[in-house]
Amino acid sequence: MPADPTALPTERTPGALQERGHRASLAALTGRGATRGGGRLRGLIAAIADRIIDTAPRIPARDLATLRAQFPGLTPEDLADKLVAGACAATATVGAGVGAAVMLPVPPAMPAELAAEVTGVAAVEIKLIAELHEVYGLRPAGNFRQRAMACLTSWAEERGIDLAKPASLNIALGGQMRRELRQQIMKRTLRNLPNLAPFMIGAVVGAFMNRRDTRRLAEKIRKDLRAHQVPWDDLPGSAPAAPGNG
Repeated sequence: MPADPTALPTERTPGALQERGHRASLAALTGRGATRGGGRLRGLIAAIADRIIDTAPRIPARDLATLRAQFPGLTPEDLADKLVAGACAATATVGAGVGAAVMLPVPPAMPAELAAEVTGVAAVEIKLIAELHEVYGLRPAGNFRQRAMACLTSWAEERGIDLAKPASLNIALGGQMRRELRQQIMKRTLRNLPNLAPFMIGAVVGAFMNRRDTRRLAEKIRKDLRAHQVPWDDLPGSAPAAPGNG
C-alpha cells in the first residue's frame, strides 16, 4: 500500500514530489473540490482565526507620541505613508520567505505554510491599523487589550473604526463576539486564499502580492479614518516624546 493511497500513479513518481508540493498541494488539501477536503480547509482556517484572535492583544503598537518622536517633522499623511511603506515591506518579506521555503526539493507541509503566511501578514496589518488610528487621532476606547480587539475587528472587516458608533468598537470579547469575529476572519481568509498562497508561485510573486494587498487594505482604512480625522493639536497629551523613548 503506498504512503498516499489517494495519489494517482503519476503522482508517485520521483519527479512528482515537487509538483505536489507546489501546485497540487492546495488541490490535495481541498480534496479537489470534495466535501471532505473542503471541510479540512475550513477547519484549518478556523484554527488560524482562533490563533489570530489570541495573538492580537500581544501585538505591540506605538502610540502617537512615540511615532512623532521616531519620525519628527512629518505631517499626519507623511507619517501614515511611512507606516504603510514599512508594513508593505514586512508583509512582502513574509511572502518571500514562505515562497522560498516551499521551493525546496522537499517543501514543507502546505497547512503549516498557509498558517505561517496568514498569521504573519495579519500581525503586521493589525499593528499598522492600530498605528494609523493613532496618526489620525482616532484611538479606540478602552485598555490595550480592548483597543487590540477593536483593531482586529477593523482588520477583519477591512474598514476603519467609527468612534461615533459604540457598536462598531466590539471591544468586549464575549463568546458571541468571538464567534462572529472568527467567522469574519474565516470569510476574509477564504476569500483571499489565492493571494495568501505564494508557495504555489514562488518567492518573488508572493512578495509582490502581499505588498499589493497590504497597500490596498491600508488605502481602505485611511479613507475611512480621514472622514473622522482629529487634528493633532486638538488631542490631549499628543506632544511627541523625546526621541528614543518608548
